[in-house]
Amino acid sequence: MQADKAVITRLIKTARGQLDGILKMVEDDRYCIDISNQILAADAILRKANREIVRAHMKGCVKSAFEDGDSDKKIDELVDMIDKMTK
Repeated sequence: MQADKAVITRLIKTARGQLDGILKMVEDDRYCIDISNQILAADAILRKANREIVRAHMKGCVKSAFEDGDSDKKIDELVDMIDKMTK
């Protein structure tokens, strides 16, 4: 992985903490909109972590593939990832 592991670890641990909090909210029958807002917040953190990983991949692996003349596979990977991210 090319991304800063400390940054990604912090983001993932934060999301995990939020998910634990969301589970407690569900168990405590908290207000639906409050739960939904927390789910959106956790989702935003996971998306941020994913963007950082993809950005680092592009700056490292994809850049190297272009320099080596082997870019088609990396382009296809990125197109597939963009499709998944936009669904």
